[in-house]
Amino acid sequence: MQNEKYSVELAHLVDKLKLENCTPDVPIEGKKVNQSDVNRPALQLAGFFDYYDAGRIQIIGHVENTYMQQKGIAYCVDVMERIMNGNGQSSKPPCIVFCRDIPIEPELIELATKMGVPMLRTKRATNEFMGDLIQCLNYNMAPRCSVHGVLVDIYGEGILIMGESGIGKSEVALELIHRGHRLVADDVVEIKRINDSTLVGRAPDITRHFIELRGIGIVDAKSLFGVESVKYEQNIDLVIKLEEFDKEQEYDRLGLEEQYIEFLGNKVVCHSIPIRPGRNLAVICESAAVNHRQKKMGYNAAKELYNRVTSNLQEKSKQ
Repeated sequence: MQNEKYSVELAHLVDKLKLENCTPDVPIEGKKVNQSDVNRPALQLAGFFDYYDAGRIQIIGHVENTYMQQKGIAYCVDVMERIMNGNGQSSKPPCIVFCRDIPIEPELIELATKMGVPMLRTKRATNEFMGDLIQCLNYNMAPRCSVHGVLVDIYGEGILIMGESGIGKSEVALELIHRGHRLVADDVVEIKRINDSTLVGRAPDITRHFIELRGIGIVDAKSLFGVESVKYEQNIDLVIKLEEFDKEQEYDRLGLEEQYIEFLGNKVVCHSIPIRPGRNLAVICESAAVNHRQKKMGYNAAKELYNRVTSNLQEKSKQ
């Protein structure tokens, strides 16, 4: 597994969030955003620069703009220059975004062009825009890793099938596609940690929609079975580990206690499935997906059976 720091291209954010570039002479191509946090520089506009982080995207809303209008253009140019040059820090803001389609004074545009800091604008309300911006930054800059396995969407549940090479993961995925489920990734799964409870898996661009079948070769699931048989990405809800059957090993037969596997600090429920001739692994994966959904909805079949047996034993002991 691999975990490192990521950034996002400013041009991607401009395109994704439909931002207007008010400083056309300042190129945005090649500029990167390295922090997922954003800042509304209300205190900085008032002259308080302690703990100011210049590496964040700066957002100007109605409140900040009203304050700037009251202080006058000369004051605004002075304080915005301190904001743009990082108040002496080594980094500058990747950009400054004005919300609510606020008019930008020509003096500020001239200053931004001189400092090389793009000034962008959106018609959207400040809080609404900030929410989408933070979500977009968190997604693109999320910690990530790559694992060997197959990710499929079964009844809306993301099932990551893992196991040793050649154990039959791709064949299980092919059978699941035949049964109406959707392939997300085969062989290599890229996992992003969006937050403390969400892991999202997808295929690398170069292998998306392809499946490797030993003895046949590479097949294109999208071309063979149609666009309804594939999916771009999927939350990972359950991990199924396929392993060779070992008669000396004891396998869980009740499922009262969940087993977990950890990716990037997040725990995911994991089932170990022993492989024996005659076992229909596609049906087992379907059953595991539906059973996991039932547990999320509050029904646990193993606990229900345990309660029935316990109640029955208590009744017999009273007789």
